Amino acid sequence: MKDKRGLYFYPFPQNKQTKTYVRESGGEILFRLWSADDPDLWKEHGWVPYEAIRQAAGMFNRGGFDPDQVYDIRVAKALVEENK
Repeated sequence: MKDKRGLYFYPFPQNKQTKTYVRESGGEILFRLWSADDPDLWKEHGWVPYEAIRQAAGMFNRGGFDPDQVYDIRVAKALVEENK
């Protein structure tokens, strides 16, 4: 999907209030979160390369936040390819 901020998908399909945006830069996939419940999230956090997310994945509490779902690289790559 695409809106004024760019390409996105819903990391939690039942929750349309959170979007994961994706883009490609220099052959690398970048992610950025937006949440209607936390408008400052978009302003405070910029684009994050997938590799940095993978490196930090061990710090996430797996019980409450699944980085593989929120930052789904397969979905991101498909969106980028689809929109070339």
